[in-house]
Amino acid sequence: MKNIRHMNISELETLSDDIRRRILDVVSQRGGHLSSTLGATDLIVAMHYVFDVNKDPFIFDVSHQAYAHKLLTDRWDAFESLRQFGGISGYTKPSESSYDYYVAGHSSTSVSLAVGAAKAIRLRGEEGRRIPVVLIGDGAMSAGMVYEALNELGDRKYPAVIILNDNEMSIAKPIGAISRILSHAMASPFYQKFKEKTEKMLEHFPDSAAYMAKRMEEGIRMITPGILFEEMGLEYIGPVDGHDIRQLVETLKTAKEMHKPVIVHAQTIKGKGYKIAEGYYEHWHGVGPFDKESGESLKKRGARSATQVFGEKLCELARKNEKIVGVTAAMPSGTGMKLLIEKFPGRFWDVGIAEQHAVTSMGPLAKEGFKPFVAIYSTFLQRGFDQIVHDIALMDVPVSFAIDRAGIVGEDGETHQGVFDIGFLRIVPNMTVFAPRDNSTLELAIEYAAAFEGPCAFRYPRGSMMLEDGRYKATGFELGRAEYLEEEGEILLLGYGNGVGRAVAVADLLKKEGVRAAVLDLRFVKPIDSALLEKAAEKFEHWFVFSDSVKAGGVASAVMEALMAGILEKIEIHSFEYEDIFIPHGDTKRVEESLGLLPSQLVEKIRNILKKTK
Repeated sequence: MKNIRHMNISELETLSDDIRRRILDVVSQRGGHLSSTLGATDLIVAMHYVFDVNKDPFIFDVSHQAYAHKLLTDRWDAFESLRQFGGISGYTKPSESSYDYYVAGHSSTSVSLAVGAAKAIRLRGEEGRRIPVVLIGDGAMSAGMVYEALNELGDRKYPAVIILNDNEMSIAKPIGAISRILSHAMASPFYQKFKEKTEKMLEHFPDSAAYMAKRMEEGIRMITPGILFEEMGLEYIGPVDGHDIRQLVETLKTAKEMHKPVIVHAQTIKGKGYKIAEGYYEHWHGVGPFDKESGESLKKRGARSATQVFGEKLCELARKNEKIVGVTAAMPSGTGMKLLIEKFPGRFWDVGIAEQHAVTSMGPLAKEGFKPFVAIYSTFLQRGFDQIVHDIALMDVPVSFAIDRAGIVGEDGETHQGVFDIGFLRIVPNMTVFAPRDNSTLELAIEYAAAFEGPCAFRYPRGSMMLEDGRYKATGFELGRAEYLEEEGEILLLGYGNGVGRAVAVADLLKKEGVRAAVLDLRFVKPIDSALLEKAAEKFEHWFVFSDSVKAGGVASAVMEALMAGILEKIEIHSFEYEDIFIPHGDTKRVEESLGLLPSQLVEKIRNILKKTK
């Protein structure tokens, strides 16, 4: 690990510049999170200078901004493999490095982790020798979990330093020059000693002079952004300049020596050091490979993405039907909801990183006669599961869930793979679960959801659908009805959602080998077409299931649950869904190859299965 604790301020500043250049060089080639991690570089250098990563838990919220931490902890050369299959993760990952204290990929978990670490430190009798250090972006402050943790931290007074990286969504705007002067004063040892002395004066000498000194100190706080945190029982320092390493080092040393829970509010510029990306540009948050000189993407435009189809189709329906409303949780561009928020700002909302609130808030709108769409990535919808059960399904209100990023999402890896939604939605009473196979049926799925009179959910992948549009005629959805795409064959391939494209690709390869396969688009897994499946059991002995989902509680499970025991004895069902593992990061095709799920690999598996049975 690079030892920076002997460096002077000038050397630390040079180091920060070097780190930013390294991040820019690699991310421009590999893709990844850019603007937030460039903005956090100086904060992370100061963290490593003041605290000891060998013993202090370094906790990064979401951890997409932790690239500088990786570069400071023995991964400078390995950083070349960022987000590549078999390479280093774009997030903190303890299995990758002992310097990564905890895995992170979802927002707003850091303060809870710090509370847990602080409790362990106290129980081990290590207070004064170890202290949890958190770096959290201000966007994460929109999630309720942060305040649950801050509430306990302020009450229990566990020592911890929480660095609030304020880069786009300030907790409170500083009030010009006066605020900067006061904030700098609050960060100084003089102010902290003054505050401590006034508290002791009040304790021992509750006279008018001590009272006035205390009121003066409170008056200083009242015109700074820290009142919220102070009222929760936390010490507050800031705002400080998140790019002034000298000031950051002094401030973090002060916070460390207080032996209390402290919020250090640092203001940074997203994209710092790369002029094209500096400031609030959502595009530069997460990027694919790009040209450093121009900032232009190197990715060639392909077929329309499922996200784009969703956004455009829902916008079309919203123009015709004023009852259609919608919400997303901090992912307006990623879900296609940005288009609707811009055109209908009174009917479509981005509520920030607050999936639970997003889900529950749509329930009353549905009860009042509106038709809400909740557009959330599969991995993030996990965070709203209780709200789906308690606030939507139990009420049986017509909220439609548009589940983006279903299946393997590629370079973001374990924390982001969208593989659990089928399993957790199928178990919920009143919920209808279905999926389109291509862009045309996605449009029909949105129309169906808009007219549906109960809770429903449909899923689609990141990027474009696997099945090319127009290969099969698009037909409307009928509740619980499946559809044959190829009805004759020796074996039956059952596809669900994007899995239909995989089934068709396998059928095409089998046909070249002289094996004819029928292809069935299940369309619904709840309710499932039991009648059609029972008839299929009379024609086909070998069934193969294709779906971008885990096996446990997945599509093959739904198929088997729908068939009577007597029928199951006559057929063999083989699932080509994901095994019971967390799926690693990397290019989607490479990941699928590692899992044995490329069409050519699946054909080989089918061939071997048929040989054994013969």
